[in-house]
Amino acid sequence: MLAELYARWMYAWETRLTTRDTNRVVRPVEWGFDWLEDFSRAQGISFDGLDPEDHAAAEAAMLNLNERILRDPESFFAYRTPIDFELEERAPALFPTNVRPETLRREAKLLQKAEEGRLAAAQFLRFTSPIRTMYPENDRVNARWFPASPERAGGGPKRAIVMLPQWNADAFSHNALCAAAARFGVSALRLSKPYHDIRRPAGLERADYAVSSNIGRTIASCRQAVVDIRCALDWLEGQGYEQFGVLGTSLGSCYAFLASAFDRRLTVNAFNHASMSFGDVVWTGQSTRHIRASFESVGLTQERLGNLWAAISPSRHMDRFAAHRKKALVVYAEYDLTFLKQYSLEVLRSFRERDVDFTARRLPCGHYTTGEIPFKFLDGWHLGSFVYSAFRERTGGAPQDRKDRAQSGGVLPPEHPAAGEML
Repeated sequence: MLAELYARWMYAWETRLTTRDTNRVVRPVEWGFDWLEDFSRAQGISFDGLDPEDHAAAEAAMLNLNERILRDPESFFAYRTPIDFELEERAPALFPTNVRPETLRREAKLLQKAEEGRLAAAQFLRFTSPIRTMYPENDRVNARWFPASPERAGGGPKRAIVMLPQWNADAFSHNALCAAAARFGVSALRLSKPYHDIRRPAGLERADYAVSSNIGRTIASCRQAVVDIRCALDWLEGQGYEQFGVLGTSLGSCYAFLASAFDRRLTVNAFNHASMSFGDVVWTGQSTRHIRASFESVGLTQERLGNLWAAISPSRHMDRFAAHRKKALVVYAEYDLTFLKQYSLEVLRSFRERDVDFTARRLPCGHYTTGEIPFKFLDGWHLGSFVYSAFRERTGGAPQDRKDRAQSGGVLPPEHPAAGEML
């Protein structure tokens, strides 16, 4: 009886959080072949003459393109290392994705502090993404840099982690987790995903172009995110770092998984909410109901959408991920209405079948409520302690590690990124 009451309360709370934003836009379905033109032409595929209004023909063509990507994924995610890496110093800005009064007040306060010189400047890694789009601001990659001091690093191999927040995260999300990692000897790069915060094209309130009813653009956004992560690793290697990890939340979790599948340098992997199929999450999730409505308007189904996004679904790259020795954490939520629990359990089953070295942690909350008290502290504890211990296991522990473990019980403090759109 109590369990049933708790579940009903949690689902109601989760639903309130997923329906509080009023700036979601239902957009028309677009096939987006132009966003993948470089790859399709290299594969000898032409979409000239294809009528985008002929949805049956367009669907067949997009399915064929997905299969071509899956036959040669190394080419799809290939890139050339940028030559314009630079560290930029500027005052951090919020770049909110909702218009709630409390968010706008926070943004105004930060802007005022910056204008008055009371907001400390931060370092940001900037470079041009090898994957180009029609939006120059999106193609200038942005990653806030949280370097660990040499004293904190403890004299062992230099360790770094790339962190990717959730869909529609503001620019402060995950900063606390990055700062905590740096205090415990792991430098952190907090990557702004494509179409997010400073990379968001003018005129957009939200990061709609990262996941939308434009099928090709959604695939291209995922491709760009994966390549950007790998470029960040190249920069870190150039700075002398030797051991690498990645931490992704929700949509960031999918990007992180794919990057790790194609880059064996990523040996420490934390997936905060996970699913096997990109299409399943978009079709069934509360926060993507407006996107599902677009697809339903042209007669698509969950299964067909899953096939249209097969190329960016973890299920199709699981063998590649498991082929190299990695440590992984999967955090999932019992009452998740965005990444349904059944989809996270599929990830765990797949890891077991492939003998992946992983740990699973279940949260007694939902997707959005993960960012609420007290669950955000529990989530932060799971993520931080895993990252800390996984890196320590790789190095055997350095003097600073042992000192910090004695002071903290062996794990990072319960810091957690600010709550936001959790996809």
